[in-house]
Amino acid sequence: MSEQEDRIVLLDEEGREYEFYVVDVIEVDGYEYAILLPTEEEVTGEAEVLRIDRDDEGKEILVQIDDEEEWERVAQAWEDYVDELYEMDELDEEDEEH
Repeated sequence: MSEQEDRIVLLDEEGREYEFYVVDVIEVDGYEYAILLPTEEEVTGEAEVLRIDRDDEGKEILVQIDDEEEWERVAQAWEDYVDELYEMDELDEEDEEH
């Protein structure tokens, strides 16, 4: 995947454009969620998590998560995934040392 394909541009309510890196897409409870990081450091620097849905024409759209319980499930799934990756990386480093 090229660097350009790893990026997405989103518009806010005033029509301002913000570019994000697509870090990953995870599945939770049958829905897919895009994990996004802003490309510009002056923006908050925190990850944005948006649900991937389809519009009336069947095109993929990104939807803000308004339900707090859904947000908590997705945040926990992402945290677990990152922890698992970190643990796997540590195990790989230990194997290389031996």
